[in-house]
Amino acid sequence: MRNIECGMRHYGIMEAKQIKMQNARQRIEMNTIYLDHAATTPLDKDILDKMLPYLTGTFGNADSPHALGRKAMNAVDNARDCVAALINAKPNEVYFTSGGTEADNWAIIGGAYAAKERGRTKILISAIEHHAVLAAAEKLRADGFEIVQIPVNEGGRCELNTAEALLDDTVGLVAVMAANNETGALQPIKALADLAHKAGAVFFTDAVQAAPYMPIDVKALGVDMLSLSSHKFYGPKGCGALYIKSGVKIKGHVVGGEQERGLRGGTTNVAAVVGLAAAYQKAVETLSHSQEKLTALRNAFLDELSVLDGVSINGNNENDLPAVLNLRIEGVNNADFVYSMDLQGVCVAAGSACASASIKPSHVLTAMGFSDEQAKECVRISFGKYNTEAEVREGAKKAVEIINRLRK
Repeated sequence: MRNIECGMRHYGIMEAKQIKMQNARQRIEMNTIYLDHAATTPLDKDILDKMLPYLTGTFGNADSPHALGRKAMNAVDNARDCVAALINAKPNEVYFTSGGTEADNWAIIGGAYAAKERGRTKILISAIEHHAVLAAAEKLRADGFEIVQIPVNEGGRCELNTAEALLDDTVGLVAVMAANNETGALQPIKALADLAHKAGAVFFTDAVQAAPYMPIDVKALGVDMLSLSSHKFYGPKGCGALYIKSGVKIKGHVVGGEQERGLRGGTTNVAAVVGLAAAYQKAVETLSHSQEKLTALRNAFLDELSVLDGVSINGNNENDLPAVLNLRIEGVNNADFVYSMDLQGVCVAAGSACASASIKPSHVLTAMGFSDEQAKECVRISFGKYNTEAEVREGAKKAVEIINRLRK
């Protein structure tokens, strides 16, 4: 009995500790200043409300012929129509995926193998692409394709004359992201697409980071393929879209089902697709207000940091995304800074979330001419629609304290 009582008493102590830790974590989360929206955005409550019916009552498989299935398919069709209208495409040109990474992989690999059938085995990608594009390109290199990177200038942009010099009749696919996820630098997509088409190549742009903050018109941009990701504009994680222009040849991506017009098999995530469309529509409708607010938040953060020397903006161009701010903090290791900010309840990043486990310096910054040591002094701050000026200034003041402490 004594052992049992002792064990129960131990269990009670452990349970109390767990509850105490859980409460502490909840308090931290409630007081957290979130400045990492380039990694992901919180799910908008309005969007969650629109998704919930397809997680409960209307739970049917969109490919089932009965009433519940037809109702689910109707929701998917409406979402496809919505996304198509928002990017000025046809509904049959929009394909749903599990996210931006899958969409990027499909565009790069599927596009490359389709181009190979035309005798074109060279792929051009910018040196600052997301890891989803870089890794897909490396897979193609292992399969015998020639991969050539388009360098960028010190502002993180592809220069047209450099890209044009790399184009020839062996290039089948060109991939340049619309806006960089680490610096916010915008690329001259229309001009690059025109050059690619002149050389007979297909043009793809990863618009995952750009879509929440700028209008997307696939016809005006002249792109053949374009990717989106729901969780970048306050929609659910695990859902994306790939625009494929009618007539563009691309190999199928996932086998085992006839979904997405036979090119991407798998049971459709109805709730997530509904959420993606609703979230993107809301983002587009509030674009002008969002731009103004994010610019003001960025300026407020920089205003608080103006008391410091040795802090500079990377790729500071007037037309860059206002939501993303990449800073070099001289004399401060970015990993130390990020962890110190986290301990103070402020979420920031050292670079792309998809490369956060890597100890290598940012490939984006080294492509812009930074040394490895300089790149490891750079951090990314990214703002969102739920941020207030007061909390942004508070986060910046904590950053000033931490920078001064780390420099000592």
